[in-house]
Amino acid sequence: MTKIFNSPADFSDDQFEGFLDIYSDRLRGVAGGAVALRTGEPQVAVVIGGGSGHYPAFAGLVGTGFATGAVVGNIFTSPSAAQVYSVAKAANQGKGVVLSFGNYAGDNMNFGIAAERLRKEGIDTRIVVVTDDIASSDDEEKRRGIAGDFTVFKVMGAAAAAGLDLDGVERAGRAANAATRTLGVAFSGCTMPGADKPLFEVPEGHLGLGLGIHGEPGISDEVMPTASELAELLVDKLLRSAPANAGNKVGVILNGLGTTKYEELFLLWGPVSRRLRSAGLELVDVEVGELVTSLDMGGTSLTLMWLDEELETFWKADAYTPAYRKQAAPVAALEAFGQDGAETEQAAAEAPEFSGASAQLARTVVAGLGTMAATLHEHELLLGEIDAVAGDGDHGRGMVKGIDAALQAATAAADGGAGAAWVLQRAGQAWAERAGGTSGVLWGAALEAAGTSLGDESASYSPEDYVAAAHAFADAIIELGRATIGDKTLVDALLPFTEALSDAVSGGTGFADAWRGAAAFATREAAATAALSPKLGRARPLAAKSVGTPDAGATSMALLVTALAEQPAAALLA
Repeated sequence: MTKIFNSPADFSDDQFEGFLDIYSDRLRGVAGGAVALRTGEPQVAVVIGGGSGHYPAFAGLVGTGFATGAVVGNIFTSPSAAQVYSVAKAANQGKGVVLSFGNYAGDNMNFGIAAERLRKEGIDTRIVVVTDDIASSDDEEKRRGIAGDFTVFKVMGAAAAAGLDLDGVERAGRAANAATRTLGVAFSGCTMPGADKPLFEVPEGHLGLGLGIHGEPGISDEVMPTASELAELLVDKLLRSAPANAGNKVGVILNGLGTTKYEELFLLWGPVSRRLRSAGLELVDVEVGELVTSLDMGGTSLTLMWLDEELETFWKADAYTPAYRKQAAPVAALEAFGQDGAETEQAAAEAPEFSGASAQLARTVVAGLGTMAATLHEHELLLGEIDAVAGDGDHGRGMVKGIDAALQAATAAADGGAGAAWVLQRAGQAWAERAGGTSGVLWGAALEAAGTSLGDESASYSPEDYVAAAHAFADAIIELGRATIGDKTLVDALLPFTEALSDAVSGGTGFADAWRGAAAFATREAAATAALSPKLGRARPLAAKSVGTPDAGATSMALLVTALAEQPAAALLA
């Protein structure tokens, strides 16, 4: 359990401030993360990232021979697209950028959006997604990225340092990912800062097989084996999943997840190494220790990367970072690089002209966001507990961070003289940037879409205008998230709400009553998600554990439209 903090909500930002101060001689902070100080000729920028709570990954791996920059999200939450863009822009040395991260929905969305923005600005940007966790799926493309992040990042960093061009670095990264397999076990759950209990518990005398690094429990609970039996379990399952045409050389990581003692890892390495060698494998540059952690989780994972000549060269290459050193590289004559002001280049755009009706509606929007904020703060812990059953437990905290940022931005926009559309767009941008994660992207895009639908020019707004904005909100979420009814996501509450609202208004029901009825319908549909098995997101690998518990996103959606049923719905017609 984390004991040292001021505010749990600020834990990630506060720890990163200390990290940057300690290692200011070799890296510098930019908005959203850190970039390495330059040591020589320009090279391809390898920008890695994800949520906090995994140190040494990700910021601890920034330096010579490894990552050029790292994007740092909130604990177990993907960084926002704005943060990814900021770090990548600062890390770019004119040779192109490779973005790399574990295969999680929020990371895919946010890094993908940032990549598109960079490409539009003429920066050639590639994406290499890590998919090493054999427990999460039989389909290699759907697997999570866990400790195999380290091998893929290391190979690409070495390839960039060796002077390979962008095509070469991307190719090396994809080859490393295709050659890497990981399996992990949990002995105990991890605890979020400020929480009084872990995200999950492992039954006494058992371990969780197939853990995730975002506080997800194992996919199945198994009787706790001896060290030799555990070694047999890990090694044999990995060998059975070896890539086609695998050779006999492997890079190896025996990784600690946070509180498993180094001595225990050293003890486990004995039977692991013997079993690997008895299988005819040559072990190359073995790493035993904490490389990709999950806060204070008790557990370990074994990673194998089957090596060809090129991968072996890059795996063994020198590196010098805050958390990882291999034949320490010289650090003399370091100089800062990157573009000044690259930190979140938010254009200081002015609000467009707006009508009197839009100005009045803007105040209603701010009041509605205030109602949403109060509701989410009230239910933050409940939403986190629901999410922790089969996910990472961050939904409540992420939603609170998003709504707080949205409310602040909307209030500032309205106070500064702006119409409803502009206020909603600013709120959406702030939500996406501050919250990060899947929900941050979805809610941010949806609010922006609703604002665009309403516009700022109307002399008056009708119930039909509000229904159209609700449909635009839903369409944005569906387009980005690719979810449908039955996938056990917020869409299971959102679509019933918008359809019921639309039908009621079309039938002549007053807007306030139509909203109340639609909110009640959404609440019933959100509760019904308890019977569903998730088909998308982090809960998918733990589908069986999710059954019986409603979806956190659908629950929060239902809570919000219910809370809004009185205040905004009635005020919209005032």
